[in-house]
Amino acid sequence: MQDKTIEAAAPGTGQALRYKVAGMDCPSCVGKIETALRRLPGTSGVGLNHHSQILRLSLDEAATPRATVEATIRGLGFGVEPADTIHIADGDGVVTDAASGTEPRWWQTGRGRITILIALLVGGGYLLSLLAPAVSEVALMPAALFGLAVFGRRAVRLARSGSPFSIEMLMSVATLGALVIGEAEEAAVVVLLFAIGELLEGVAAGTARSGIRALSALVPRTALLIEGENARAVPVERLEVGQLVLVRPGDRVSADGVVEEGESDIDESPVTGESVPVAKTVGSPVFAGGINATGVLRVRVTRKASDNTIARIVQLVEEAQAAKSPTARWIERFSARYTPAVIAVSVLTVLVPPLAFGGDWHTWIYRGLALLLIGCPCALVLSTPAAIASGIAAGARRGLLIKGGAALEAIGKVRTIAFDKTGTLTLGQPRVTDIVPLDGNERTLLGLAATVENGSAHPLARAILERAAADGVPLRPARDRKAVPGRAVQAVVGGRLIEVGSPRHAVERGGAGSLPADTIAAFEEEGKTVAVVLADGRPVGLLALRDEPRPDAAQGIAALRGLGVRSVMLTGDNRRTGQAVARTLGLAVEAELLPEDKLRAIAGLKGQGTVAMIGDGINDGPALAAADVGIAMGGGTDVALETADAALLGNRVEGVADLVTLSRATLANIHQNVAFALGLKAVFLVTTLFGITDLWLAILADTGATILVTLNALRLLRRKGASPAPAL
Repeated sequence: MQDKTIEAAAPGTGQALRYKVAGMDCPSCVGKIETALRRLPGTSGVGLNHHSQILRLSLDEAATPRATVEATIRGLGFGVEPADTIHIADGDGVVTDAASGTEPRWWQTGRGRITILIALLVGGGYLLSLLAPAVSEVALMPAALFGLAVFGRRAVRLARSGSPFSIEMLMSVATLGALVIGEAEEAAVVVLLFAIGELLEGVAAGTARSGIRALSALVPRTALLIEGENARAVPVERLEVGQLVLVRPGDRVSADGVVEEGESDIDESPVTGESVPVAKTVGSPVFAGGINATGVLRVRVTRKASDNTIARIVQLVEEAQAAKSPTARWIERFSARYTPAVIAVSVLTVLVPPLAFGGDWHTWIYRGLALLLIGCPCALVLSTPAAIASGIAAGARRGLLIKGGAALEAIGKVRTIAFDKTGTLTLGQPRVTDIVPLDGNERTLLGLAATVENGSAHPLARAILERAAADGVPLRPARDRKAVPGRAVQAVVGGRLIEVGSPRHAVERGGAGSLPADTIAAFEEEGKTVAVVLADGRPVGLLALRDEPRPDAAQGIAALRGLGVRSVMLTGDNRRTGQAVARTLGLAVEAELLPEDKLRAIAGLKGQGTVAMIGDGINDGPALAAADVGIAMGGGTDVALETADAALLGNRVEGVADLVTLSRATLANIHQNVAFALGLKAVFLVTTLFGITDLWLAILADTGATILVTLNALRLLRRKGASPAPAL
């Protein structure tokens, strides 16, 4: 996707700018940059996404020139260029391709070169110590001084910009202190380990980012544009809506579109997570990035490259990764107090033993410096966002689109999941199975029903219209069409008010004696939905329709049961039909619910614990919003991508169990990370106070913990599918 540098800004807020920032390796980098920019006059709306690396802000250039903003970011050690610029140089001279998202090798980066130089200085110092023992005390001083110059300069800039308690400051003070007390070797090892830690954190962060960027690479760069009888290769960015493209067997689909000609099977796993190829015929939708398996297709483009399904998924996932979860917010508040507290402890460690108990100043200064290094909360701050980002990216790879950390956390805590029936537990493709006229013949009855339903998007309406078209029944003129939610649709046809509604609505209009109750009961016992056609309030016939359950619905409900999650179906259908479907799938049911009844049902379930609602994302909006977590069932549609808290792009009921399992795995990963980060620091605090921990072990405790926390979070990207996970 191409980003524009300048966007329209709200009146009075300045000019809206977008920048690409390079060189960030953990969420604390975001805080450093945002804090510095908010201190500049004329800036507002500052927001930086660690994963997409996009910075947004509004700037009054009369107060602060744009060049000052860019210089401030570079001064903190990060690279910055307008978001639509192809090449980005970070604060240490690394160049990144912003358009493709590719990143250089670690040894090509500025941080990599600094790390190599420090390592050479340390190695040379040790070699000099062996060859000339007389200068061993100063042999490693060049390495320490070089590292102090690099990181100390950055620390001073961060302090001036509002971040005095940065890891750079803590490390620089510790290094300088070690040099003052004659521990040049310790100081050199500290700067080397810190440089290695920063480098590895950057590599791990790049791996996490590439996990979701890999989706974009699935879309081919060129398309075969059909012009007359010929096809020529053009960049996909030049495709316009309405053009025809050729997709040959073995090719990837170049754009979102609709099949205009041909038949084939397409592997849509990049979008839906469903690896089984999907049969495509004329009129079938296709997604960019899908692999055409067999036949030749002509596809009519429906979306430009910058707006195709994969591009929107990538954008939504990056936005979701930037949204902080409740756990992440709590940890940020905790760490804001934790670091100053540790600094206070380290100062007391330096002063109290020598002044109060006559302790050795060298010994306690050394231990206080080690505590400073342990005090950095990098691993703790990174523990939650790293796991959340990996969990969201892992879900996107499998067709599970999660719209933020809060939703991902909540899904794992769900105790009850409420399902809509039509289009969610069932295929959403009902068929008319029986036509029972009570007055007149079948064609007349079907024609009246189809005329009233014409224009409706409801699955039952589509089924009636399809049956009328198949039987060659013409539609008649109608006026004053309207819907009575949850009850009926109506229109005036031939001077009569024709209604198509539920048996309950028919009873309310004409009384129970006006309907063949036995016939209706028999249909409903077979799991069929009965629609009653009324003319001026009098029943004139019945239509029976059946919508088959999804092939994986029973397995999906069973998988949820195995996870300790209760499932209940909420449907506006009649009680007998609802119970018939529920028996087949093995879940509870509440039937004959109007939209407001579904809201009351959700409220009642929420009283028993966290509740998720699964709907088709079209007519279940209120219930999806009322639940703790709303999950849309929809294969890549706009509604599925833009409503609710999560979406199952593969239309698989088993995907709900995958969501719960992924969420629980992510929560477990967060707990592991937090326990490891805090536990390791607690151990090193104690060992440092007792003089067991050296300075180099202290810095290793911080950078090592940060790297291990990141690597642990990246394990989520390797998850292949659902597996039993304990209830939380």
